Amino acid sequence: MTNNPASEKKFLVDEIAQDDFVVALKKGFWRSVLNWFNQDRNKLLPFDEVRMRLPLLSEHYIGLREIPLKNIVGSVGRYQDFDRAFLPRQTYTKGRWISIDKAHLQDIVLPPIEVYKLGDLYFVKDGNHRVSVARERGQAFVDANVIEMDMPMKLDPDIRIDELIEKREQIEFFQKTHLLQHIPDAEIELTVPGGYLKLVEHIETHRWFMGERRKSEVTWEDAVVDWYHEVYDPLVKVIQSNQTLKDFPGRTEADLYLWIIEHLWYLREEYQEDIDLENAAADFVKKFSNRSLAWILRLMGKTAAQFNNTMKEPEDKSDE
Repeated sequence: MTNNPASEKKFLVDEIAQDDFVVALKKGFWRSVLNWFNQDRNKLLPFDEVRMRLPLLSEHYIGLREIPLKNIVGSVGRYQDFDRAFLPRQTYTKGRWISIDKAHLQDIVLPPIEVYKLGDLYFVKDGNHRVSVARERGQAFVDANVIEMDMPMKLDPDIRIDELIEKREQIEFFQKTHLLQHIPDAEIELTVPGGYLKLVEHIETHRWFMGERRKSEVTWEDAVVDWYHEVYDPLVKVIQSNQTLKDFPGRTEADLYLWIIEHLWYLREEYQEDIDLENAAADFVKKFSNRSLAWILRLMGKTAAQFNNTMKEPEDKSDE
């Protein structure tokens, strides 16, 4: 009986593809375990929800492009079938996944995927399984027909859904203030919910004081630029020169601006003195930095230990 090379090759390809899927599924499982406390960053972003939360302008087809697979972070309809690394999360994707993998093993050229482009990020419209297999096989790029959606800001590849709310507020802040039109290199990023609305209030207050000083009406544009140069940027430079951010990990210069400005107001009200930005920043760090909180917790721990020892002494002495 003669061997059939074509049949043996087909059997081998089927077996390899089956094994590839099992490996990818296991990797997806262990990745989800490792990301147990950070689940949101391991999930694909649902395109419809992203589109709903961001003020997108217009869309247009930009043609066939070679795009980086690492920048594909979401999907139109399959965001629950794969994780952020496009590893399979469900077994019912097995048949389609294996068929795509077999095509790769046999050097069959597959059609380009279809994606939406938001900033530097991509969302799969068609071709989720092709992306999953390509990433598992170590590809860095994939051919895609791209529909670009215009938006005024960039998105981080690790962004979560709840962070989109902050991003929307940031976009609306820049649209309202037109700050980037006057100062293109201005960078203001907050992690404090509702912080951008407070910045707008600061600008409106600054505008009123400018009008009082000038004895004339001040335009919104003039107030925005003057606030940035005379209030925001000077405090940010104090924060940078004192390396204040290292005492507040996970926060931004804009966060500290908001907190220190409010702290400055409280200090001036309490002491009835014209306290400067440097002293307000130093006092804020002294009272609220992680180092200060750690010192307070250590002190509380020592006090509690001493108290416990004191309470035990009578019992110990009576036993003796």
